[in-house]
Amino acid sequence: MHYQILDQLQGFKTQLIHSTPLGTGMQLAAWYNCQDQVNVCSNHHTLSLYVQGGYESYQKTAQGWQNGGGPDHFCLMPQDVASSWDIRGDLFFVHLYYTQQHIERLAMQIWDKEPSQIKLQDHAFVFDAKVASIYRQCFLTQAWDQTENHLEMSHAAHMLLIHLIKQYSSVSWQAPISKGKLSPYQLKYIQQWIEDHLDHALTLSDLAQELGLSEYHFAHLFTASMHISPHQYVMQQRLQKAHAQIVSTRHALTDIALNCGFSSASHFSIRFKKHFGYSPSALRKPMSY
Repeated sequence: MHYQILDQLQGFKTQLIHSTPLGTGMQLAAWYNCQDQVNVCSNHHTLSLYVQGGYESYQKTAQGWQNGGGPDHFCLMPQDVASSWDIRGDLFFVHLYYTQQHIERLAMQIWDKEPSQIKLQDHAFVFDAKVASIYRQCFLTQAWDQTENHLEMSHAAHMLLIHLIKQYSSVSWQAPISKGKLSPYQLKYIQQWIEDHLDHALTLSDLAQELGLSEYHFAHLFTASMHISPHQYVMQQRLQKAHAQIVSTRHALTDIALNCGFSSASHFSIRFKKHFGYSPSALRKPMSY
């Protein structure tokens, strides 16, 4: 899907820093703006987190221009709701774009309830520790152009949508407790499938669909079975495969990185050293002649 706010904002002074698609069609975009007046209305939902600045950002309301923004405050702009903003100071912010279909799909998968009941509510300048934490830990610390990070980022986006339904919508549903574990067959199957697809950019949706589960239930059942999250497990398998190939082959480190699902040799080296305590090149012994 093409998200309209990507075009609308660039019609003003807003500068697009970077954007990346996530699993199931959602998208992230990082922006900067200053000394600008912006009007937006789109056919999709937008969750905006202020990263830096925002103290002098104002939203037009029935009571006049109001502010209250700052780092880690969010604005929720539902689809088809027009909003006007007066940006009087520096503002760096990150948008998560998603559709009503994403919301309704979660309603059916997790709560098994009529999805048309869900209407997201307009919010501005709200501080929510969980929203801020997910953005900071899963979006802002990741290199967006590194596809090996997309599994964690797609999972984070999924968890954000569940939180929005629970806390900022027209319904008051609590997420059900997902009990149990994957069956031995399911666990063995998904482990082998992951092993066979480590060179791909995997998302939570990819893994869940292989077992015919929703992303929510798959993540909970997998974590209960393995005691680590799906994205932690996949990263662990990528690094272990790379380690084995470095030791047993003379393939170039760049080729090994790509073969194990890393987008670049430099990012692979950083991840490898953080995990094992030494660099990939240090593992290679000089060739003897």
